[in-house]
Amino acid sequence: MGHVARRQILAGALGALSALALTSSSAADPRRSAKGDLRGVWLATVANRDWPSRKGLTAAEQRAELLVHLDTAVRRKLNAVILQVRPTADALWPSPYEPWAECLTGQQGRHPGWDPLGTAVEEAHRRGLELHAWCNPYRVANHTDPTRLSPSHPARANPGWVLPYGGKLYYNPGLPEVRRFVQDAMLDAVRRYEVDALHWDDYFYPYPVKGETFDDSAAHAAYGAGFATLGDWRRHNTDLLVRETSERIRQVRPGVRFGISPFGVWRNESADPEGSRTRAGVGTYDDLYADTRRWVREGWLDYVCPQLYWNVGFEAADYAELVRWWSGTVRGTPVDLYVGEALYKAGNPAQGKAWQDPAELSRHLTLAKSHPEVGGHVFFAGREMREDRIGAMQRVVQDHYR
Repeated sequence: MGHVARRQILAGALGALSALALTSSSAADPRRSAKGDLRGVWLATVANRDWPSRKGLTAAEQRAELLVHLDTAVRRKLNAVILQVRPTADALWPSPYEPWAECLTGQQGRHPGWDPLGTAVEEAHRRGLELHAWCNPYRVANHTDPTRLSPSHPARANPGWVLPYGGKLYYNPGLPEVRRFVQDAMLDAVRRYEVDALHWDDYFYPYPVKGETFDDSAAHAAYGAGFATLGDWRRHNTDLLVRETSERIRQVRPGVRFGISPFGVWRNESADPEGSRTRAGVGTYDDLYADTRRWVREGWLDYVCPQLYWNVGFEAADYAELVRWWSGTVRGTPVDLYVGEALYKAGNPAQGKAWQDPAELSRHLTLAKSHPEVGGHVFFAGREMREDRIGAMQRVVQDHYR
């Protein structure tokens, strides 16, 4: 069943249940933000970036901190939280595929004493928030020592699946068995919980590291026949991961949305006349082997949320230019466009002058309103949403979310 047909069926069913939905506070409307009004925040767990604040908190402490983040989202008048539930090939739920996440207890595989994802879904829905389950498909560890992984970790049971690169460990995207396994692991969360979406970030093949080679030559020799270049084969592997996951979500739990948040530049115009008028040092097509534009045009996604983490007027990658480019990319497709916003830069003294202005982010939303294809914004990330160093988020709420 295609995206459009599926949405029509869902819309009809929800219309029939609208009276009940008005009186229910136990579940979020899974179609509420499908067009025009997503207001989200990413809540990162990798390396305890946003939550939990540190490893080894008690279950009660972890839960209390999570509820503070959800309550902050409500106070900021948001309607969605994108929670990272599979940060490094480990899980924030009792997964039969992968061990418990290290960010919880400090020891990968140790039971934290509660079910973080189950609680997050229940408490988010209780507050009228959507809960999107954010997974990273291929990252295994932020180090290169397999012996530091849980003894039960699939990467230790299958060492041929893993490649070191840039000081980290990755599953090899060129192996069909890896592609199937990571899908199974992520879809387990969709199967078990009433999440509103499965969400991926921008990591597919790893970002390039100068002087290093991602050595997938053996997989390329085994599976790369028929492709003109190594890059074409790698992009094909990533395409398969996206397309197959899209199809399997519809089989596992129809109505759950599939969204990806790629790096904001597909290709520079200098590399492709259909690219954006940018001079970014990285492009998803050539460097991450992720043809993000194709995924939109094929309708494999329900939404795309490019990370447009630059200010208006930034010379190499102007926010205004990229909103224009992405709006044109989704136009005429069934894919919704949300814009990823760099709240983390606001008030950061390491950033440029534009980011010291509390009104910069509000200007982004004002500009985006001139593009009807933009259906909302997602802010990175939870820690800054709560702290709001210079009042940039407060300004967004005042100007746009009253």
